[in-house]
Amino acid sequence: MATVALRIRLGRPDDALATSVLVRRLTRRWILPDQPPGAGQALLSRQGAAVQRMRMHEGHRFHLAWLGDTLVGVATMRDDSHLTQLFVSTRYHGRGIARRLWQRAMADAVRRAGTRRFTLNASRCAVPAYRRLGFVAAGPERLSPNGVLTTPMVLECVPARRQRA
Repeated sequence: MATVALRIRLGRPDDALATSVLVRRLTRRWILPDQPPGAGQALLSRQGAAVQRMRMHEGHRFHLAWLGDTLVGVATMRDDSHLTQLFVSTRYHGRGIARRLWQRAMADAVRRAGTRRFTLNASRCAVPAYRRLGFVAAGPERLSPNGVLTTPMVLECVPARRQRA
């Protein structure tokens, strides 16, 4: 059986439904168990297809990972500096897909805006994964105004040094 290559491309408005289904499913599985009661509905409501489509029109950059016709991951960047979503389908964990999505989103932001400092708000279960990507906690876990527990994290990129001729 032939192996299907991972393909990463920018999201389009017609990807909003598939993106929403993936993100909401993974939020229920991985994020909500660690959240206070009541946080779940508010969080899920911000992940619906209409909201995802609106974010695409507002300039959020969606990088989508596909295996054949199956959406297996999404990384979303706001303002070329704040990672708002990084999800990989549970059955595809451990294959480097999150790292590849992050590297693509980061390279896109560096190319577009020269970004050298990236931020995110990590759910409790995602903190170790973000540490493996090079992020460090920028403060303690906190309850956001919308009732979700997150840890602010930051990644400072050091510009590559030019080689002397």
